[in-house]
Amino acid sequence: MAEISGAKRILSFLTRAGAEPSRLWLVAAALVLVIASFRSCASVDAGQVAVRINNITGSTEVITQPGLILKLPFGIHNVYLLDASPQTFHLRGAANKSALEGRELSVRASDGSSFAFNDTTLLFRAIPARADTTLRDAGLGHAYYTWMLPYARSILRDEFGRESTISVSNPTSFAQAEERARKRLNLVLNMHGIEVTSIVTPRPRFSKEYEDLIESRNQTENQLAVIDSELSRAATERDRKLAEVERDQNKVIQTKRAELEAQLATAVTEQTQTHRIVDTYKIEKLAIGQAARSASKSTADQLKGQLDAQFQSKKAEIDAFRNQPVERVMERLGERLKGVTIEITPIRSDGAPQRIQLENVGGRP
Repeated sequence: MAEISGAKRILSFLTRAGAEPSRLWLVAAALVLVIASFRSCASVDAGQVAVRINNITGSTEVITQPGLILKLPFGIHNVYLLDASPQTFHLRGAANKSALEGRELSVRASDGSSFAFNDTTLLFRAIPARADTTLRDAGLGHAYYTWMLPYARSILRDEFGRESTISVSNPTSFAQAEERARKRLNLVLNMHGIEVTSIVTPRPRFSKEYEDLIESRNQTENQLAVIDSELSRAATERDRKLAEVERDQNKVIQTKRAELEAQLATAVTEQTQTHRIVDTYKIEKLAIGQAARSASKSTADQLKGQLDAQFQSKKAEIDAFRNQPVERVMERLGERLKGVTIEITPIRSDGAPQRIQLENVGGRP
């Protein structure tokens, strides 16, 4: 309707200026089209999200691409812009100052002590793809800021309250508490189309007595770190010296091993040579012994033959003598006893005496 009233005002102005009526209507229609075109477009800047609502069907459409978007006139479409750029929320100071700045965060730890943060910072934004939900739950403009304060304070106090005063001073435990808080915040804020991207907390502030204890502990830890460094350096130096000693000992062992191996090789060579000489000497001596044995055996055989011949000769002689008459025996015995005086005392008169007693007369048997 505003476009039509504007066109009427332009038409009356041109009529008073003396323009023809047919031309006036054409100009007025063109002006109405131009004005309607401009009023039927909405501009979306970078960092903004547009929510277009169809008042006839009740449907909503989220447009995240910057640029011009079409909005049908006569109340068919309504377009609402939402700031989706990153925002910063602070918990600092002694009182709540605005939707983006509340009083500082104080926490009671799990061990009963208390600590506070001078400035807790949360980076958040409206989720572009869920701008219609943010608009429906919070309202126009930056009304969604009001969701941050109650959720942020309660969840941060809950998660940091699980830590003790000792663990909260540990950067690792501190970072874990921040991550837990961020996940819990997103769990409740995502339903309203809001997302916390980061939580930045300073070092917690304790009472003066506890700060002094922390400082003393830090000094002790620094001393322990220095001692650990000295121990590590001493261990490194010990390992280096052990490596040097082991290297030198290995060198000595290798040298001794080489010398012993050389001596062993020489001894083995000498043993082999000695075995060879001994074997040669043994073969030579065995050959000489075999030859001597053969010669001795031959001599023994000859002597045996001679003795056998002599034995047979003596035996034959004895056998021949045994068969001789007594007179022949006496004759032979007389020949043997020639020059020997024999005294014979007969025991009995026997023509065939059984015993003859001999006496040595004259000193010769």
